[in-house]
Amino acid sequence: MAQRKVGVWLVGAWGGVATTVVVGIMALRHKLTEPTALVSALPPLAGLDLAGWDELVIGGHEIRETNYRAEADVLHKKSRVFAPEWWPHIEADLAAADAEVRPGTLHNVGATIDSLAGPKTAAFRGESAGQAVTRLAADIKSFRDRNGLDCVIVVNVSSTEPPVEPAVKELTWAAIDKQLTTNAACPLPASTLYAIAAFREHAAYVNFTPSIGTDLPALDEFARKQGAVHVGRDGKTGETLMKSVLAPMFAARNLKVMSWVGHNIFGNLDGKVLDDPVNKANKVRSKDHLLTEILGYKPQTLVSIEYIESMGDWKTAWDHIHFQGFLGTPMVLQFIWEGCDSLLAAPLVIDLVRLTERETRRGKSGLMTHLGSFFKSPMGCDEPQFALQFQQLLEWAEVVRAEK
Repeated sequence: MAQRKVGVWLVGAWGGVATTVVVGIMALRHKLTEPTALVSALPPLAGLDLAGWDELVIGGHEIRETNYRAEADVLHKKSRVFAPEWWPHIEADLAAADAEVRPGTLHNVGATIDSLAGPKTAAFRGESAGQAVTRLAADIKSFRDRNGLDCVIVVNVSSTEPPVEPAVKELTWAAIDKQLTTNAACPLPASTLYAIAAFREHAAYVNFTPSIGTDLPALDEFARKQGAVHVGRDGKTGETLMKSVLAPMFAARNLKVMSWVGHNIFGNLDGKVLDDPVNKANKVRSKDHLLTEILGYKPQTLVSIEYIESMGDWKTAWDHIHFQGFLGTPMVLQFIWEGCDSLLAAPLVIDLVRLTERETRRGKSGLMTHLGSFFKSPMGCDEPQFALQFQQLLEWAEVVRAEK
């Protein structure tokens, strides 16, 4: 069988998560590491004919100006990740990926993200939403055609945008299409414009960020019209993963959670962006809704996210859970989660690329609800508990195996 060629188009291409994704794929390709932390490498997902490491071609959109080697060096020096002896083996691959990165858009990204833009992206500042979508879609098409790709998976791993106005969620696809076609004023943020550009080229879209992306009925309508799959939002990598595992325990044992406080500190670029209260609001909302859904009532909650520059890409979450036990006795559970932010996220991004490509090959369109276990706010997934979400993934795998 001829080898497949799968395009991986990363929005936020030179960010910490994207850089770790690319370094990780190259390290796996050259057999420099094992697939530890990859869900798609688990035995229950074997036999699905998922895309191999040498079948993935990297490109993307980015608003800053740097390169993969420079960003990898920063991660290594500041956060003590990656093995320097890998560089001679993967430098050519990193350079090839650099050559496929194009300027992103600044449309409705907010002042903090806008301030990060380099000259190439800044040259497009002020373009209409319609002009941005046309340009972004042309970049994806050129990437696909130039590399002879069978499909393209667009993955948003960029910084968190400010929340959108509620009225945006009421827009119909017809209204959005008219705004784009006429280059009229458009309230959609960049994360949604990237998705529209992807769908125009029949590419899949994965939103790993808290930004709204395709979490609009109009975007699902357009995805189905174009025969494209999509999924999101906000990758579940640390503290919220723990909440989705621990909260069902309290519910199952009929222990009343009175309050749950989570304090998060980290120092990477995403942390710097989230230091802006406007951008932070989107992230806090994504982290805070889960407990009510699982417990069936709302305890007092507090979620804080603070930027501590010296932390680099490492993050620490300290959670204090005050709960009521038998005879009304108050008790406490505390935990500390320490992890490297990009190293927690990157394997999930790679998983999502492989699983999304498999669903694309099945000829599916619309929301991929079976991937809810990867997200804090999974679109189209009504099950908040991690264990049950993961079971949905395993059930999907059984269906795909049976088809084969």
